[in-house]
Amino acid sequence: MNPKDVNIKNKRASYDYAITDTFTAGIVLTGTEIKSIRQGKASLVDTFCYVHNGEVWVKNMYIAEYFYGTYNNHETRRDRKLLLNRKEIAKLEKAGKETGFTIVPLRLFINDRGLAKMVIGIGRGKKEYDKRQAIKEREDKRSMSRMFERR
Repeated sequence: MNPKDVNIKNKRASYDYAITDTFTAGIVLTGTEIKSIRQGKASLVDTFCYVHNGEVWVKNMYIAEYFYGTYNNHETRRDRKLLLNRKEIAKLEKAGKETGFTIVPLRLFINDRGLAKMVIGIGRGKKEYDKRQAIKEREDKRSMSRMFERR
């Protein structure tokens, strides 16, 4: 797998949350972690971010153990630090303290320089009827595209 092809998405996030603001952050990783990500063996299911002591951390992110790793292989679900500037961290901290808002990882990718980056967003939890509306819009869009394909 080409490292530039790595694009791991958190599909559940756009369904569960209305994303208001997004940020791109670097991630502090060990050697075996970046090698697993370059192979595409990571998942953002059930992950979230939090601010602690002026630092942003991602919790519960799964990165599979590197197959060729030795005794110094990494833990699969450890907390990983995200790299953002002070203004972005302040904005995230403020949003994280408000009720109803959470910091959600949206996408994990490898940039042009070969570095792992994560797109995180500030999201407000959707109610059940909002989710039903999103499903209805998606199905309507699908049926409209089918109608235009037939012509």
